[in-house]
Amino acid sequence: MMKKSALHSRRWRWLLSIFLALHGATSFAEPAPALPLAGGLPVVVRTGLRFDQIDSIDENERSCTATVDLRLRWRDARLAYPKEDGALFQNFKDAAAEARMATMWVPRVELANTIGSPTFRTFSLRIYPDGQVELMQRTSSKFATSFDPQRFPFDQQKLAAEVVVRGDDQDRVALDYHQDDLDFSASGSDRKLDRWALGLTNIRREPLSGLYDTLHSRLWIELQIRRQFTMAMAPIFIPLFASLLIPLMAVYMNRVEDGEFQIDAFELCNIVIGGLFAVIALNFTVNSAYPMLGDADNTVTRLFGLNYLALGAALAIIIALFRFNLVQRALGKYVQEQLYLSIVWAAPLLVLGTAIALLLVAMA
Repeated sequence: MMKKSALHSRRWRWLLSIFLALHGATSFAEPAPALPLAGGLPVVVRTGLRFDQIDSIDENERSCTATVDLRLRWRDARLAYPKEDGALFQNFKDAAAEARMATMWVPRVELANTIGSPTFRTFSLRIYPDGQVELMQRTSSKFATSFDPQRFPFDQQKLAAEVVVRGDDQDRVALDYHQDDLDFSASGSDRKLDRWALGLTNIRREPLSGLYDTLHSRLWIELQIRRQFTMAMAPIFIPLFASLLIPLMAVYMNRVEDGEFQIDAFELCNIVIGGLFAVIALNFTVNSAYPMLGDADNTVTRLFGLNYLALGAALAIIIALFRFNLVQRALGKYVQEQLYLSIVWAAPLLVLGTAIALLLVAMA
């Protein structure tokens, strides 16, 4: 009995020591700074983001590598202080900014569409006498973005940064922007980007769904870029238009005298088959260089489809008219001759007109 009583006593002392240790850890832990409630809820955080430098754009990976400046501004009356002579604000940078931020409330805002860890990040903090706070965060990272190649090569794309509030729903912390935030987010018109021209910057609100049907405030800052289409004309569209001439020439090269065709159909079939292999090789080359073009409907895939259709139509004409003379057998050789002359003029107009129309639709 004594052994059981001693064992029971040791258990209680062990549980008591754990309780005291946990209680001591929680009682001495520094509480997180509370929301600045002087202005009511939600706490409005003015947001702007500027693409300071764009290093590269990878359409196939659907990403861009860039350095962005994120500016957050809010008011915290608890940080107000008497204005000092000659000092407009308190300024903290790098490690000093991070140390000061650890002692005050800072919105938990993050760039949600980054890929991997940032290669560079630094902070700058300004606190004004009236309690206005301005936090600047410069980040170098890879950002996931979407590309729609439907109007390639006359397309416009958007390089986007997703700014999200974590931890607090939009009823407690809300991201917002005014005209000066949009002006800050605008990229300089003198910036140069390989194969792209920079356009306007747009900011749009799109709440992010959280647990238990809560919504978190989120902004998309999107920089419009326009492709310089001349860079894609020579390697892609000139070969595509040139390959359209192969089936047309295979039909046009024959000649008819007194209702009879003079060139053997076998030779013309070889031209069409050679054109088929040329288009297949071009298709493989383009898809290797631009994999995204093969995954969606766009001008390039439509022109490839037109090439295959023209080759198939030319092969059908060669077999039906030149090899087996089906129209001559059914309606006579003069009807076949007139049909052939009509095809010689109608086919180029139809094929090349369709190809030009596809380009005009992409340009519109």
